[in-house]
Amino acid sequence: MKRFQSLLVLGVLFTGSMTYAQNKVNGVIYDSSTKTAIEGVEIIVKGSSDGAITESNGVFTLTTEFNQGQAQISYLGYVTKTVNFNTNGANEINLGTIYINQDEQSLSEIVVMARGVIDVADGRRTPIAVSTIKGIEIEEKVGTGDITKMMVNTPSVYVTSESSGFGDTQMYTRGFDQSNTAFLLNGQPINGMEDGNMYWSNWSGMSDIANAIQIQRGLGSSKLAISSVGGTINFITKATEMRAGGFVKGMVANDNYFKTTVGGNTGLLDNGWGVSALFSHWQGDGYNDMTAGQGQNYFVSIGYKLNEKHNFNFLITGAPQWHDQNYAKKISDYQTHGLKYNNNWGMLNGEQFNIRKNYYHKPVMNLNWDWKINETSNLSTVVYASFGRGGGTGNEGPSFKSLDNGTLNLQSVFDQNVIDGAGKTILRSSVNNHSWFGVVSNYQKKFNDNLTWNAGIDLRTYSGEHFKQMVNDFGASYFAVNNNVKLGQYNVTDVYSTNPWKALNNYAKDGNQRIGWDYAETINYGGVFTQLEYATNDFSAFFQGAVSNQSHVRYDNYQYAEGNDKSDKVNNVGYNIKGGASYKFNDNHMVFGNAGIYSRQPFHDNIYLNFKNDVNPFTKNEDIVGLELGYKFTSEFVAVNVNAYQTTWANRVESNSSFASASQIAEYDPTGDLGLTENSMLYFVNRGVKQQHRGIEIDVQAKPLYNLDITGFASIGDWTYKGSAIQEIRDEDRNLLGTKVTDLDGGKVGNAAQTVFGLGAKYKILPNLSIDANYRYYQDLFADVQAKDNLELPSYQLVDAGVSYRLNLTKTNALSFRVNVNNVFDAEYITQSRTAIQNAEGASTYKGINTANQVYFGFGRTWNASVKFTF
Repeated sequence: MKRFQSLLVLGVLFTGSMTYAQNKVNGVIYDSSTKTAIEGVEIIVKGSSDGAITESNGVFTLTTEFNQGQAQISYLGYVTKTVNFNTNGANEINLGTIYINQDEQSLSEIVVMARGVIDVADGRRTPIAVSTIKGIEIEEKVGTGDITKMMVNTPSVYVTSESSGFGDTQMYTRGFDQSNTAFLLNGQPINGMEDGNMYWSNWSGMSDIANAIQIQRGLGSSKLAISSVGGTINFITKATEMRAGGFVKGMVANDNYFKTTVGGNTGLLDNGWGVSALFSHWQGDGYNDMTAGQGQNYFVSIGYKLNEKHNFNFLITGAPQWHDQNYAKKISDYQTHGLKYNNNWGMLNGEQFNIRKNYYHKPVMNLNWDWKINETSNLSTVVYASFGRGGGTGNEGPSFKSLDNGTLNLQSVFDQNVIDGAGKTILRSSVNNHSWFGVVSNYQKKFNDNLTWNAGIDLRTYSGEHFKQMVNDFGASYFAVNNNVKLGQYNVTDVYSTNPWKALNNYAKDGNQRIGWDYAETINYGGVFTQLEYATNDFSAFFQGAVSNQSHVRYDNYQYAEGNDKSDKVNNVGYNIKGGASYKFNDNHMVFGNAGIYSRQPFHDNIYLNFKNDVNPFTKNEDIVGLELGYKFTSEFVAVNVNAYQTTWANRVESNSSFASASQIAEYDPTGDLGLTENSMLYFVNRGVKQQHRGIEIDVQAKPLYNLDITGFASIGDWTYKGSAIQEIRDEDRNLLGTKVTDLDGGKVGNAAQTVFGLGAKYKILPNLSIDANYRYYQDLFADVQAKDNLELPSYQLVDAGVSYRLNLTKTNALSFRVNVNNVFDAEYITQSRTAIQNAEGASTYKGINTANQVYFGFGRTWNASVKFTF
């Protein structure tokens, strides 16, 4: 009886609560510029916790206890809008279609995001070529891939090398590699200080924390003096969210991949504080043979709103991971052993063992401060730090031999080391540790409604150290070092872990446990920038200028005696100047143009000769000139962007690598003293290269039906080399094998398809059920070499598809399901070639190219499925 009474009381309370909150507010949210629905918009009744999120068709249904009030509508990159509602006793009201405006200054659902530091372009006004990918699309489609996968449906963007392993993709923008595309995290530069490169395995958590990605092709809108030759990619992360809640998400995929993610937010508390946190774990076997990986991601954001003038946000994130790697191989090897063949592994003591592993842990933290000085002035500052620890493994000593089955003969080396005591070949890690500190601060002054001035500083200091250490002794008691000039002969006995968590502190701190090389550098960077912008409803123009100084000092603790280990200090001044204008003829038509010049300082790795402290007297700034014209058309049903560009680049340095061929072994190691084999890697550096990239880009968004979205894009490029260059050839130990002058004039720039077409569609079957698909065609793809007669690779086409379903459980709880299938038709294709071996009489060919070429094949059909519970 007591049990029945308890249930009755609960039932009455439940019924009463349901009766109490029966008012419904409906509507649909559209972008006022593109006239397309926006998914993921947050609608909250002011003064309550009642809220809703729009579906993919922009529709929302909000349940509230209030008969009347104000609905606050907010979404990243849009001006917050407030709409009054009154049910007038009807218990339900439809607000109809609500249009919201894009605003590069509006990040309303975030407590603090350093508004003045993040240069988010306004697609309707800023005179540059820009594409924005929203958080909901990232979450749906990224799957198991790197965050770069999200940009493949963008004009002039090419992503390759995923076959190497988790986190090993490379991204090209308008034909320029990652070192020449600027990557920013909330406005903070994240390209490597030494060589400008990006290693996506260090940023594997980006797919979890990115709230939006903005791709600015060409000059970009960033005010910093950064390497935006191909473009600028700005990752805008989650921060401290206004609303309390959380989620749990699970994902499974092909090749035993699974991932679990949990996240939660306190919301903005009464005392002005708020905390958001996210944690995830992933692991998988990898698509190709022996390319397993595992990692975690952590993200914590703490926001504090002191008052209406001062906002603060502290963020820390990191993604420790390890993954086994696969390298490019001859096409003939794939034909013998299968398309998933990996020649980096063998059997060791009865277990499979890959000698090539990448492991790294790079915690990144920053503190943002927004100060609203007065109604016309504000100051935004971000102070940041990162600490990278880890490296990549490989053999030290003679290369491992291959068995007839294509695997490495590791056991024989191990057994011989046990007998000898001294290790002839062991497994080393090439360690790359760094500590990086910086500050970016921007002052903005609004003189009137039309004229705005910005000025700021960009300061960085970077310390890196590079050495080899033993991570597996392969049965040896020690490994003898005989070529260290500073320390003389010594035996290495300590073995270090490749666990990325341990890598933060577990590495060879003593010089007498370091192998092969041991050098460090300090790079200091100081820059100032300014921008003047004039904008009306129909016309906008901007001028930007930046100047910076980089200072470099190199320390070599291996090749020099005590007292001679420090290089001369090198200072290089660089600058950029750019400007542009746009004009709107009416609500439908806009034209724009921009131009700029860069004098970019050489990377640290190019300043010193032969990996020593000798300063290269011929190193000088690289000269870049960029020109761009564009046209934008928008209507109720369609938006079209057309861009034409030309970028000319002189005095640049290009590099590539490949396994040694039989002819190269004969040329560079005729006596066999260097021990080169076809498992040995060779590195090629070309200096004095000149390139010209020009092309046309088109992208289209259309909504022919209320439940159908169509997208399309095309990019046609003509990217070529001019003149000749000086080429250096080195082995893995950085020994100089040869130098020669190479004629490049008219040669095609490789590693990115110069012609790409794409088409996409998303169809809403039911209010909570949708399907989508994307088609891409790639052509004019050339090998990753600098050559006058480059090798053209076969064209290919891909189709990806997915389905989404959302089950609303309550007004705040929901289950979301997503399934992706990539390369639906299991196409077989080459994404990249390390060599450009032309056809010869009697040579075996594959789709018209010589099978001696070393290539990466793309992934076949893959899939992933996820379920997410939001509360």
